[in-house]
Parts: sequence; structure tokens; C-alpha cells
Amino acid sequence: MSFIRKILNKLLVNKNERDLKEVRKFLVRIKEEEKKISLLSDDGLRNKTHDLKKIIKDSTKKFDKEEEKFLKKIQEKFCSISVLQKIYSIIEDIREKRYQIEQKELIHLLPQAFALIKETARRLKENKKLVVNSTFFDKELSQTKSYVLLNENKAIWRNKWDAYGKSIVWDMVHYDVQLMGGVVLHQGKIAEMATGEGKTFVATLSAYLNALSGRGVHIVTVNNYLSRRDTGWMAPLMEFHGLKVDCIDNYSSSDVQKRKKAYQADITYGTNNEFCFDYLRDNMASSKEELVQRELNYAIIDEIDSVLIDEARTPLIISGPVDPKKDNKKEFELFKGKVENLVNKQNTVVNNFLQEAKNLIKNGDKKLGGLKLFQAHRGLPKKKSLIKFLSEDNIRFILQKTESLYLQDYGREMYKVDKDLYFVIDEKNNTVELTDKGIEFLSRNVEDVGFFVLPDVNVELADLESNKLSKEKEIKEKEKLLVKIFTIKSQRIHTINQLLKAFTLFERDVDYVVLEGKVKIVDEQTGRIMEGRRYSDGLHQAIEAKENVKIESSSQTFATITLQNYFRMYRKISGMTGTAETESGEFWHIYKLDVVVIPTHQIVQRKDLQDLVFKTKREKYNAIIEKIIHLSIHEKRPVLVGTTSVEVSEFLSRALKFRKIPHNVLNAKLHDKEADIIAKAGLVGSVTIATNMAGRGTDIKLSKEVIKNGGLSVLGTERHDSRRVDNQLRGRSGRQGDPGSSQFYVSLEDDLIRLFIDSERLSRLMDRFGHKEGDIIQHPLLTKSIEKAQKKIEDNNFSMRKRLLDYDDVINKQREFIYKKRKNALCESELSLDISNMVYILLDVMISVNKSLNDFKNLEYEFIQIFDMKFPFQEKEFFSYKERVCVNKLHDIIINFYDKKKENMIHKDIMPIISNIIVNNKEFYQIQVIFTDGIQNIVSTSDLKEFYKTEGRSLLSIFEKKTILCFMDDKWKEHLREMDSLRYSVQNAVFEQKDPLIVYKQNAFNLFQERVYDINKKIVSFLLKSTIMRGDILCIPKNNIKMDLLMRSKNRKKLGRNNRISIRHLITGETKNIKFKQAEFFLEQGEWVIEDDSF
Repeated sequence: MSFIRKILNKLLVNKNERDLKEVRKFLVRIKEEEKKISLLSDDGLRNKTHDLKKIIKDSTKKFDKEEEKFLKKIQEKFCSISVLQKIYSIIEDIREKRYQIEQKELIHLLPQAFALIKETARRLKENKKLVVNSTFFDKELSQTKSYVLLNENKAIWRNKWDAYGKSIVWDMVHYDVQLMGGVVLHQGKIAEMATGEGKTFVATLSAYLNALSGRGVHIVTVNNYLSRRDTGWMAPLMEFHGLKVDCIDNYSSSDVQKRKKAYQADITYGTNNEFCFDYLRDNMASSKEELVQRELNYAIIDEIDSVLIDEARTPLIISGPVDPKKDNKKEFELFKGKVENLVNKQNTVVNNFLQEAKNLIKNGDKKLGGLKLFQAHRGLPKKKSLIKFLSEDNIRFILQKTESLYLQDYGREMYKVDKDLYFVIDEKNNTVELTDKGIEFLSRNVEDVGFFVLPDVNVELADLESNKLSKEKEIKEKEKLLVKIFTIKSQRIHTINQLLKAFTLFERDVDYVVLEGKVKIVDEQTGRIMEGRRYSDGLHQAIEAKENVKIESSSQTFATITLQNYFRMYRKISGMTGTAETESGEFWHIYKLDVVVIPTHQIVQRKDLQDLVFKTKREKYNAIIEKIIHLSIHEKRPVLVGTTSVEVSEFLSRALKFRKIPHNVLNAKLHDKEADIIAKAGLVGSVTIATNMAGRGTDIKLSKEVIKNGGLSVLGTERHDSRRVDNQLRGRSGRQGDPGSSQFYVSLEDDLIRLFIDSERLSRLMDRFGHKEGDIIQHPLLTKSIEKAQKKIEDNNFSMRKRLLDYDDVINKQREFIYKKRKNALCESELSLDISNMVYILLDVMISVNKSLNDFKNLEYEFIQIFDMKFPFQEKEFFSYKERVCVNKLHDIIINFYDKKKENMIHKDIMPIISNIIVNNKEFYQIQVIFTDGIQNIVSTSDLKEFYKTEGRSLLSIFEKKTILCFMDDKWKEHLREMDSLRYSVQNAVFEQKDPLIVYKQNAFNLFQERVYDINKKIVSFLLKSTIMRGDILCIPKNNIKMDLLMRSKNRKKLGRNNRISIRHLITGETKNIKFKQAEFFLEQGEWVIEDDSF
């Protein structure tokens, strides 16, 4: 096995060398261009950007003309559906060819572009100011930027500016290794570059080159401090060449116009979450004007491992309130006390088991003592007194031996272990299961003995059927059983289970923190608070109940996507990080991204010392405190202590305070002070305690005195599950050839050792070698065994992320289909084609099903129900046609009928009224019409000039758009709810020896087909049945932009003050479902309107 690994490592090394060899060829060409570009004047340097843009524009000019020609054809009045289909297909091909030509041209221009940016950086470093002929863009910048001044027709660019609150003087020029990193980024790969190698600066090279195409570049960071800082820091370098640079995090998500302006910039900075949420918000927008993003062209992701691996496990969700009747918030309040009492009971039982185990083992009865120990471990495995006892000599060995004994023969004897417990915990799989004793305890003082027991549905249904009830009564009884008994009880049991998890598996200041009366999740990989994220499936509400804070209402998913699937939508992505090589397999498997390890500018001098292993956490922490004191006070070196949780960081902080050692703490509770704390972390003798984030993205710079004393010392309080996170911590030290050291302190009580390594064997080895309290083990084999355990966990985590992606891939295909149709409607493109296809699909299913059933009467009924017209064929004639011929004939009839209906609406219903209004008053600028099918109303508003210019087609296009959006959004939300339920329900397939994923895919496919049919049916039916409410055709005066609100106010008489209505914010698109009397306050502000389907 080691021989195979050596061969694989050799192949990987060779591949990296081959990649670097290719990159170095570009480096030679860049240096050749540098000589030419250095001869240019400052104005000549700026003009070069215009020349490069022109080269790209000229190379794709013929494609632009072709696309424009076909877009004009779409606007032609009499363009058949079949012709439209061909045109849209041709346009897609043209766009793809143009992109490929652009990419070839960019590769050709790369040496010039990189040399240009490097020369700009050099001139800014060597000159306090650059004086050039002013442009309109210079004049714009001089209004808001202190580094651009105007003097008559000259623009003065200073080399000093403010980068998000920090004054900087430009002092950087690209090194060769940074140019190499830029090449790798442009190739659409990951550049692994060590900490301090200037990854932020490297991004400017590829960003500038790709921005020349005018299609936009997104630079993605892990937090908004970095996105704002990097924008302020790097923008002048690219703005000097006339490129617009902006940051989405500078503007509120509700400020649509400013967000849109930021996305229109050539280079846009922002956080991964905000890019993703803007995409979801765009796909919930109700008008084209609310869209902020443009085509997802190219993304450069900083700290790409953090974004695409660490944060990829949790999907991003935009949610809204559920129907108050379905909200189970009160159940968490109701059952919290019962569960808390249950946990306290279990705690007492486990204490007794543990005490019995100690006495029995001490007296030599290891068999019974082992059973009691195993029971305590099954009851509360995270109990601190239990963990401490397990670290003693030979104790964990007794536990493992007992566990093996009872688990043999498929756990036949496990009932003996669990019978005295109220619930059992599987720590590795993060699950809790109630026992019969637990159910009995919870059911006390409850009349229904089966209050917390889920009935066997099949048995109950069989009993019902055997009662020989009438068909109608049997259906009602089944509904009562499934809804009132099964659904309610399953929800109740689920609530109890989530509360149990909250009390036993989730620790405050480890898994989450409580700030400002809210429960906030702590990212276990980075230590940062995951703002806006909530645990799913009611777990977050359970933790809120446990912590006695306000329990937020349940929510339903309106839009969701994983980071993996969002970034896979870009035409090209690349990234930078200091630690990607250990995850190179995952990057290639999921994103088809290669990792290229870039050599450091200077040789790394950091000493990575072997791990120190202690028997207990107490011994380990004592050793860490002594080491901190020695390094900071005696050696005068700065110390960075990396912890894995808020709890440990605060424990060490208290210990240092007791010893009167000055220090700073950086954890999820103090994340807003991150930059200030990291800035001081390199001072002489400073001590900084940080959770995993360790100021990622911010360099710890050292003074000459610190470098002389040996540089920054990094101490890890325990090994993380991932080697990559450990390497990130090590990488804080030894930047740019600085001296430094790193070392990890490990105990046999640490979770990694306790769960995944035979700590008992290690403990026996320590005893054999005569180790006493406080003694340590330090051996390369031990470090390797820890890294093996980490590799095993990494493989497990990859499998989990892959599984998550497999599930999301199913819904992603459905999402892409719905969002494409939605965007077509929103932009009013392909509307007639999409409606035609909807009609065709409906007919295809309808004819196929009814013909196979030989049911002509049902066909006639369905036809008139959906299309609002009599079936045009007699029965004999219908059965004489082949299915395809019949569908085509009916399709043409329906489309012709719909086209005539639209013409009549315009010329007979609307035009006469509009003409009459305008003759009497010429101050109107908009027309507003209410369409109804007798059940639901949809309001359409069109510009009056546009209405006349298009002969009314603009109004009908808006009507079609709003109809599609209304029904599609409603049904999509419903579909997401059902998909959530499906995902949880299919997990039971394992008991039938089936793969839940395969079952999920099959059911999801069927569910989506039904949903699409339902959407098509609702839309087509409304379009064909709708008529105009003649009394509600309005023209809106120029001086009354709030007429939309006033028109709707006419309908207030139809609504009772306690009637629930939906209102929507005109700018943000946010919706609220509230009582009319509550809505009046919002409506009077002028920014909210009643949703079309509310009246």
C-alpha cells in the first residue's frame, strides 16, 4: 500500500511540475512585454487598455452582428413558433462561439495585460503621483476618491489612499511567483500559495485581463471586512486604466439600484453568501428592474477551500413565514420542561452508573463494571466526569471490550445495556433515540398512553378497511388517521427528538453562541459566526428553547441553493488558498478544478515541531500556559494560540488573567474586532488566543526585533478534524521567509483521539514507558497516526458533502428549469414560445392518457375545463387520428383561439375606453388593467406610449409575464416544501435495503413532472379564461406615481379589517401575509402594494 502511495505521490509531484513548466513559459513572455511597456509614457500606459479592449471587440464583432440580426427577427410581428425555436437555438450557439473566441484572445493578450498591471504597480510605488490627461471617468472618480485630483485638463493620481479605514502608501510590485499565480487563476485553476505571498494582489492580474471583455469579474471573499478592504486597497490599480471597481457589501441588499450598479462594474468584490443570496433574490423578483446580477462570467474565489469545502455543507436558504396554523413553535415551549426533566433524570442515572463502574472496577469486577461504564457512555458520552475517568489507565480498554461483547451477533444483547436508560446517544452519528423507559417517563400525567408513540399506519389502515364502512366515511376516517393522528404525532415526536439533541449533543460556546438574545451558529471550521444561518428541521428552535431566548417562528423555504451549485453556474471559476492540496481530489471531482502549488517567493524558515501528547486535558493546558509564559516573557516572541472552540479560548483567557499575562482573544463572540486584534498579534511578547479563523485573510506582520527573537510562535491546543485547518494555523507563522515555529498540544481526552484513535493503547504505552503526570510523548509515529485519523475523517466529510451535492443536484436541475422559464417571463423574452410549449405539453399528456383509457367523455371535460373551449372533434374523428397528428392540430386551434382572444381584448375592450379618456385629458402616462378568471385577479400596467406603439402588445406581454410569475412562484414554493419532506421520508428506505438517494431521485422526478404539469395547467387555464374587468381600466396621471396604491384602495371595501392579505415591497420584493388592519400602516408609506392575488 505504501509502495502504491509513493507512486501516486510521484505522479502528483510530476503533474505539478508539468503545470509549473507551462506557467513559466508565460512568465518568459510577460518579461519580454515588460521591456516594451516600460518605455511607454503614463498616458501611453493608460491608452494600452483601450487597445487591448479593441482587439477583443474586433475579434468578436461578427458574432455581435449575427446576434443582433437574429434578435431583430424575434421582434417581427408574424414570427411562427417553430421559427422562434430555431432562432433562440442559433443565438445560443453564437454566444458560445463568441465566448470561445474571447477566451483564445485573452490567452494571447495575457503577457501584455500582466506586464501592464505590473508596470502600473511599479510606477505607483516609485512615484508619489502620476499625472495624465484627464478623462470623464477621472472626473467622476475625483468626486468621491481622495487619490484622484483634477488640475485643468490633467488628472493627478496619488499613491496614497484609504483602504477601508486604513491609510496606505502603495509599495508593491508583482513578484515572479505572483505572476505565475495570476496565470494559474486565468487558466481556471486553483493557485495554492502560502500565507503572506500576496494572494489579494495576485487576483488583480487575472481580474484585469478578464475584465477587458466587459463581461464582469467577481472576486469572492469569506467576509465583508475583506471584501471592503480589498476593494479599497486594489481598486486604484485598475481604475487608473479606466476599469470600474465596486463592492456589493458596501450597499444594503434592499438598495436595488446601488447593488445593480456594483454588478455593472468591470470588477465586483463581495462575499460568497451575498453573491449567492443576490442570485436567489433575482429569481424571486417580480419585475426586470429588480434584477441586480448580470451573466455569471468569471469568479476568483479567495480562500477557495473555505468557500467551496467548509461552507459547502450548509445550503443557503431564503425563507419566509409558514401558515401560523402549521407553526409548531408552541410545541417547543410546551415540551421543553418535560425534556429538561428527562435529561436531568438521565444525568442522575449516568452518575450512578459511573460511580458503580468505578467501585466495581476498583474491586476487580471488570465484567459488571464494564457494563455500567458502557451504560454511562451510551447515556451521556460527552459527560466531563466520564471523559476524565476514561483517560485513566486501562479504563477505555474495558469500555471497548464491553462494547464489542454486546454489539456482537447484531447487538442481540444490547437491550440489557439500554433498558435502564431514558434515551441512548450515538455520538459519532449525532443521533439520539428514546427508549421505552423514556417514552413512559414523558407519557406520565398524559391521558393518552400512546401520546409519544407513532402508530403503525399500515395496521391502522387495514383495521379501517376491515370495518366495511361506506366509501365516503372510509375516506374521511383515513384522512383523520393520517392527518390528525399520524402527522400530529410524528411532528410531536420530532420536536421531542430535536429538544433531546439540543440538550445533549449541542454545546453553548462550542457549536453556537448566544448574543443579543439570539442563538448564532459557530462554523466549526473557521470559528466565525455564520450570520443569517439557522439549523434546519426545527433544531434551531429547540436550542432557542433550551437557552430560554425568543423562539423564532417556523419558516418555509422560498428559494435555496448550495454554494457548490451556485459557483458551478459560472462560465469559469478559479481560486487562491494556502491549503488546497490535501483536498485536490474533491476540487477535481466536484468542480473539475486543478490545484497548482506555486513555489514561495522566499524559502519557508518556519520550524514545524512534532506534536506533544499528554494523558489529560488538564496536563495539556498547564503545559500550554507555561509555554506561553516562556515564549512571550523570556524569549520576547509573539504567540498565537489556536483553539477549536469559544469555550477553550475563554478558558485559556481566564487562566492567563489569573497569571496576569496580557493577551487578546479572537473568537466568534469578538469577531468584529478581528482586524485590530490580528494587527497587534505580531508585536514583541504579545499573546493572541484565536479560534480556527486565526484572522484568515489578514497577515500578521513582524517587526525586526521579533524576527531577531525567532518570529511568531503558533501553538495549537488540539488537532482539528481536518489537516487543512491545522495547516492554515501553522501558516500564520513564517510568512515571506520570516522565522517562526508551530506545535500542537494533544491529549488522550481530545475528541479526535477519543473517537478515532485507540487512546487506550496509547495510554498503555505511556504507562509501559513509566510516564508520570505531566510527562509527554513526542514521536513521529504518533504524529503520523493522528494525521491518518484526520485523513479518515476528511474522507468521511467528503462523502457527506458529496452526498449533500447528490441530493442538491436533483433539485438543481429542477431549479434551473424553473428559473430559466421564470427569467424568460420576467424579461418578456420567449414568452410566446413558452406559452406555446405549455399548451403542447398539456395536450400531449391529455391525449395520451385519455386515448389509452379510451375515455372520450373525460377528454371533453378536461379540455373545456383547461382551455375554456369545446373539444373541436367528434369521437370517431378523434380516434381516427394518430396521437401526434391530433396534438398538432389541437395545438394550432388553441393558439389561434388565444391570439384572436388577445386581439379582441385590445381592440374591443381596452382601446375604446383609453381613447375616450385621452381625448378628455392628455395628462395620463400609464394604463392599468385588471384581468380575472372569476376567482383570481392580476393587475397589468403599461406605459401609454409603448401601448400605442406596440398596438397593445406591451400590455398583454406584461399580463402574460405576471400570470406566469404568479402561478410559477406559488407552485415552486409548494414544490420545495414537498421536496424537503421527501428528503427526510426517503431515509427510511435503508430499512428496506434500498439506497435512499435512488428512491429520492425516482420520487423527485415524478413529483416534478406532476408539478410542471400543474404549473402549465394553471397558467394556460388562466390565460384562456381571463377577461377584463371593464370598470377597472385606469389611466394613471403623470403627477401621481402612487396611483397603483390608490387604485387598489378602491378594493378596500371588499376586504374586512381582519381579512389576511399579501403585500409586497416595491423595491425589495419582500412579501408579508398579514391582516388588512396591520397592512394599512405599510400601504400608507407608499412603498408597499397589495399583491395581485389578494383581491
